Amino acid sequence: MTTHKFSPQTRRDAVHLILENEVQHSSRWHAVTSVSTKIGCAPQTLNDWVKKAKFDSGKRAGVSSEMAERIKALAHENRELRKANDILRKASACFAMAEFDRRST
Repeated sequence: MTTHKFSPQTRRDAVHLILENEVQHSSRWHAVTSVSTKIGCAPQTLNDWVKKAKFDSGKRAGVSSEMAERIKALAHENRELRKANDILRKASACFAMAEFDRRST
């Protein structure tokens, strides 16, 4: 299996071709398959690029790429903060137990 990396410019150009010329085809999928064979990518890949472009431009309901990255970063930060809070909670309990033991002797 060969994977191709396409430049952002190639992606933008391909998406632009689809969005500007899909009315000349019987369906968007027909336009996608036509353009995908010309640039050498899988039709589903090109279709995903078109969907992503529509999300990012607000022409389609969904989460933009920028927002998806922000959500991912916040989820990571949330996990790290939960771990830190758990460590602090355990350390606090340990110190409290040590203080209790110190006072009871």
